[in-house]
Amino acid sequence: MRFLTDLLARLRRDVSGNVAVTFAIVCVPVITAVGCGIDYSRNNQMRAKLQAAVDAASVGAVSRTAPAFIAAGSMTGDGPIAVGNDDARKIFNGNMSGTSGYTLNSLTPDVKKSGSVVSATVSFTATVPTMFMSIVGFKTMTLQGSSTAKASMPKYIDFYLLLDNSPSMGVAATPDDVTKMVNNTSDKCAFACHDYNDSNNYYNLAKKLGVTTRIDVLRSATQQLMDKAAATQTYPNQFRMALYDFGAASKTIGLRSLFALSSNLSSAKSAAGNIDLMGVYGNNDAYTADKDTPFSTVFPAINNEISTPGDGTTGSPLKYLFFVSDGVADESNAACLKAKASGNRCQSPLNPALCTALKNRGIKIAVLYTTYLQLPTNSWYMSWIDPFNKGPFGPSPNSEIAQNMQACASDGYYTEVSPTQGIAEALRKLFDRAVADARIAS
Repeated sequence: MRFLTDLLARLRRDVSGNVAVTFAIVCVPVITAVGCGIDYSRNNQMRAKLQAAVDAASVGAVSRTAPAFIAAGSMTGDGPIAVGNDDARKIFNGNMSGTSGYTLNSLTPDVKKSGSVVSATVSFTATVPTMFMSIVGFKTMTLQGSSTAKASMPKYIDFYLLLDNSPSMGVAATPDDVTKMVNNTSDKCAFACHDYNDSNNYYNLAKKLGVTTRIDVLRSATQQLMDKAAATQTYPNQFRMALYDFGAASKTIGLRSLFALSSNLSSAKSAAGNIDLMGVYGNNDAYTADKDTPFSTVFPAINNEISTPGDGTTGSPLKYLFFVSDGVADESNAACLKAKASGNRCQSPLNPALCTALKNRGIKIAVLYTTYLQLPTNSWYMSWIDPFNKGPFGPSPNSEIAQNMQACASDGYYTEVSPTQGIAEALRKLFDRAVADARIAS
């Protein structure tokens, strides 16, 4: 009996034969742990590739050149965009092309338009086979992820251009042109008056002398603006233009439509080529008695032409009035801001109250003041215009004309150009400001 007890004791003390068995038992969890780390790392790398692919799909599906973004421009309401879903799938597949080691279980793009926003959410689920974790029964791992991107659509804007073509816009456009007109007229006149009763009128003389007048510059600047709008818009119908002036002649004076509101900007440019100086019928014209700048009737008329502004989405455009003028009214107006020359003849700076009705409706007014040049050789100018064409420290920009034109404009939408500055550049800057503000507001 004692022999058996000693034998068992020695067996317990002798561990040399247990090493292999013990190592085998311990190795299973160690190998599994290390293998799990390897599998986990591989799966993380695959998930990163899949996530990058859905990120690219969501962002690409709402880019400005994407089919979804373009399609949204013609949608009159909100909803899904099928071509956007197809595009998102193509972008995802393109990014994962050539990548193996996974099985894609689902890819779900959701591209849609809501208001002025195009959004894309792309989700995926996939499985990846394991190498080491299969030892403990996990043959695959499931991966999933999603990505969302949004893009604001550009605003739709209607631009109404109110262009002052009254006789005062026939003034020579630069100091050199003013000098040329003064030196070639018996009464030292810088205005290219378009008098239908006189074939030798100063309008024809200006053309013969090669003098550029304000109306010539305005015509060219308006045409250039149409090119600018066409080059800027994202959608073919994003911007619409309408052109108005004060009438072809004094006998038909009043708001005149040169071009009805339309997204056909090439046609608008052609119509702008017809902008010209108003014709009159002699001194003390029989139709208007030389009162050819009727601000008090033109502004209410243009207000009636402009429909209610929208929020800038498809079918609900924002509304902007671009007003280009030298800012001096000449009309029959008993409520004149200044002393009347004779009878009810009112020559005064623009009354800013005329602009209030439009601004109160949510219409933004951009004002381009073409500086009313001082004409010291003209006695009528010196008697009736000069007193309010200078401020306490000299001429414009402190003049009442400039101050009232600025008061007419919406905040940030006023600019003045002197004879040596460009009307075209000023119009482009006002246009850029309108488009930029609309984009920020979205």
